[in-house]
Parts: sequence; C-alpha cells; structure tokens
Amino acid sequence: MPYVVPFTTSRWTEMVREVVIVELRTTDGVTGWGECTAPKVPGYCYETYKTNWVILEDFIVPALLSAEINSISDYEGLVSHITWHNMAKAGPQLALWDIFGKRENRSLQEMIGGSGEQVKVGVSVGIQDTPTKLLEVVEGYLADGYARIKLKVRPGRDLSEIDVVRQHHPKVMLQVDGNSVYRLDDLEHLKEFDQYDLLLIEQPFAQDDIIDHAKLCPRLRTPVCLDESITSLKHAQWAIELGAAKIINIKPPRVSGISEAIRIHDYCRQNDIPVWMGGMIEAGIGRAANAAVASLPGFSLPGDISASSRYYREDLVEEPLTINADSTMTVPTGPGLGIAINSKVLDRVTVHRETFRAH
Repeated sequence: MPYVVPFTTSRWTEMVREVVIVELRTTDGVTGWGECTAPKVPGYCYETYKTNWVILEDFIVPALLSAEINSISDYEGLVSHITWHNMAKAGPQLALWDIFGKRENRSLQEMIGGSGEQVKVGVSVGIQDTPTKLLEVVEGYLADGYARIKLKVRPGRDLSEIDVVRQHHPKVMLQVDGNSVYRLDDLEHLKEFDQYDLLLIEQPFAQDDIIDHAKLCPRLRTPVCLDESITSLKHAQWAIELGAAKIINIKPPRVSGISEAIRIHDYCRQNDIPVWMGGMIEAGIGRAANAAVASLPGFSLPGDISASSRYYREDLVEEPLTINADSTMTVPTGPGLGIAINSKVLDRVTVHRETFRAH
C-alpha cells in the first residue's frame, strides 16, 4: 500500500506499507479479519512482515487448524509457547475478536467495555527536509482538524523543529517521539525540551531500555512516555515500579493483541498512569480496532490513530476512518470490528496469498 507521502522517522524512511492480512473463516461460515503490523525493516522492533509470515505459516496457523477456539483466552493459550513475535500473534487474535463480535452481534467496543461515540486523536508528523517545510506540513494537518501534533525528532533535527512549531502555534498540543535514538549522555540536551511545554517525549532511549529511562524521568519536567520498551504487562509493571515513565503508549500489536493491551490499560489506570493509543500505520482493519480500544476510560490523551487518508489514497475497507472537525474519530459500531473489506482494493494490492484448511 503506497503512502500518500514518504514517512520519515528518526531512523528510517518508508515509501510503501507491506503488511500481512489475516482472514479467518470458521466452519459455520463466519469470516474475521486481522492485520499483522510489523514493518518492512527491523528498525522499530525485530519483527518484519516476512518474519510475521513465517511464524504464522509454520507455527500459528497449524496450531489454529488443529484446535477448537471458543474464546480469546483459548487462542492466547494456544500460542503461549511461542516466545515473542507479538505482532504475528496479534493478527489472528484480531480476526478472532472480529468473529466473536459477529457471532454475538456486538461491536468490539461493546465487547471490551469501551464507551463513547468518538475518541480523541492526533497526527504523527515525520521528519521533513527543513523546519520551514515541517511548519507547512503541520499547518496543513491543523487545517484538517487535528488538535494534537506529534513530531518525529532526532539529534540535530529536534530543537529547531520544536521551536518553529511552538513559535507559530504556542497553544497547540505538541509532543515529540525520539524512536530510541537518544542516550543518557544526551541528558543536558534533552533538558532543553522542557522550555516548550510538551505533552510528552516518547521513547528517547533504546527500544529495550527501562533502567536509563528511570534515570531520565525525574530529571525532566517534560513527561517521559514509553513505547517500544513496553511489550507486555510485566514490562509496564517494571517501568511504573522503577519510575521510568509518567505516561505509557499502548499499541495492541506490540503487546501481542487487544487482550494484553486491555490488561496494561487496567494496570496503568489503577496506578494513575495516563495511556494513549499508538499507531503502527495500520490499514483500516487495525485502525478500526485501535479506535475501539482507545474508547476505554484510561485513554486520556489523543491517540495516533489518524484518518486513513493521512497515509493511504486507498484503504482496504469500504468506509475508511475519517477525522471529525473536533479532532475526534467516530468509533465503528457494527458487529466485530465494524468494517467491511473492499475486495477490489485488497486484490489489487495483494502480492502473495496462501490458503490453509483444516483436514
């Protein structure tokens, strides 16, 4: 799925989204859709869409075809012997949520206990050629209705970018994302971020780090948020216990699926830690699920869900998700994920397909 514009983070640039889509069909004719969100290159994490495919084909699919699955917990038990590979596990789990919702004629939001017709959303802005170009892009998103802006930053491309946006938009909700490129030696530099009244700084240190974030967190006024470091409830518990984060980003695929995301949400809420919904540049399948999960009460900050058109000219669903004028997104209310697949678009962008059947 080609991007509308290239997306540049602190560590890589992507021109196109390559993703594994999972379609599950039950013996009684119910179809569920899921999305494995690992990127093309192992930058954000060690997983890629190719490793997702291998884990699905060699381990998860054979297990699914040989078992009777009556609940999400059945599925979690079925794949619990597979170490890590959370994004591979999350795809079929999402399809199962879709199936169970359709069987029960309940939306995902209803099944998980979310509420409200809309959720607050923001937009993630990649690194641009110049601060001036960045300002132009940001103002375009503000005109689209986004009230919260997240800037991708890296050393040498951070203070000038933050400064130009803040000078021109002193009241806008603004946060930054380091995608793991800073180190503890950058402490004095990171302290300069405090002057800009940021909502948060997301994952400045290494993607598997909690200890150095715990050293950083009390030394900044800007709240530190963890993303890549939180791959399970246990990691969230460690981070909170050590004081490594004041805010946590929850991405269901990163933590193996919606069930673990809910457990992390519940734990953070019990400990007064705000959470917000991250994004993995999902197609409409995962994007619809993210909107539903973001309607849980602990999601108090705008999420990186964004309209489908932020990234794609064509989405895989019949009714792509859009942003409302008040920087919210309407949560799908149909059974399951509440989406219908656009089969023409799916067929057009599909480059490989395999079908597996139980015998």
